[in-house]
Amino acid sequence: MKIIHVDMDQFFAAVEQRDHPELKGKPIAVGHDAERGVVSTASYEARRYGVHSAQSILVAKRLCPQLIIVEPHFQRYKEVSAQLHEVFHDYTNLVEPISLDEAFLDVTENKKGMELGVDIAREMKQRILETTGLTASAGVSYCKFLAKIASDWRKPDGLTVIHPDRALDFIAQLKVEKIWGVGQKTAEKMHRMGIFTGMDLRNTSLSRLTQEFGKMGQVFHDFSRGIDHRPVVSEWERKSVSCEQTFETDISENAAVTIHLYHTVLELVRRIEKNDFEGRTLTLKVKFAHARQYAEFHEFRQITRSITADHVLRTKDEILPLAKQLMQSVEFHSHPIRLLGLGVSNQKASPQHEEPQWVELELEFEPWPEG
Repeated sequence: MKIIHVDMDQFFAAVEQRDHPELKGKPIAVGHDAERGVVSTASYEARRYGVHSAQSILVAKRLCPQLIIVEPHFQRYKEVSAQLHEVFHDYTNLVEPISLDEAFLDVTENKKGMELGVDIAREMKQRILETTGLTASAGVSYCKFLAKIASDWRKPDGLTVIHPDRALDFIAQLKVEKIWGVGQKTAEKMHRMGIFTGMDLRNTSLSRLTQEFGKMGQVFHDFSRGIDHRPVVSEWERKSVSCEQTFETDISENAAVTIHLYHTVLELVRRIEKNDFEGRTLTLKVKFAHARQYAEFHEFRQITRSITADHVLRTKDEILPLAKQLMQSVEFHSHPIRLLGLGVSNQKASPQHEEPQWVELELEFEPWPEG
């Protein structure tokens, strides 16, 4: 197998600096300049000050007082992304998009008849530069796990190959934070277990890993040994449709929550229609105001609650009553809501004569490191 992972460098910020030459060489952050604004992408000039994606705009400004906030232009980013995929498909049809600015490619058998993956990656990088004026970093290996790590290894404008003969030695010296699926909380837990590197992970038994991390334990066990059988999937089946909104001001009044819930349902219905999606499970996502303001409630920073119907959910009249039912079990009067979201999933399940039921989960979301 020859797998390439292509990841654009500081994509949104790079497009803005390309389109607005006066921004070149300056610290910029792409995002909405508001109290609840979040950094989408930061230029490398801004990252020197500690600015990074998923960071509060307010925090970013404190770290870098001269930071320039640029409103995102998503339609422009989509246009550039389309140009990238035209280049990718000149080499192979086995292209798996991960986001607008990154993708996996299986070039084991490619349209150019090129033997070495590194030659394909080098040529693609040059064509991307000529086509878009932007740089990309690429990683080449025999599996997706290692190709992804390789593309991050020498950013920006990097090209790294991890040969099968070097894979185990390469993984052995990796910090566990570099391994896919290991976020901050998982890394802290691994550190408490004495696991700091890929070699430490490899030396930990499968039974211990599954005991501590569940199904992910098997994944970590395999990755530490360079095992990743996931194929590059060029066509995928949509598993869910969702939408969410972060509020400028926390909401806790019944009227405000009802109004926002109603509009969220309307947006969800619009997306269901757009994607021609059929699902039976409705999930409510609620993120509460900052824990430091409500210390006694810190263990419930974010919850999701779900209900499964015995029919496909398509319309406002079908979804709104279920959304209200889920919201009734959420205590928001003393713990104001910062974010509200709804999603529909579960296409194949078709429970017969089964009462709808909900489950409550606490989820930790950790952003994928940006390029």
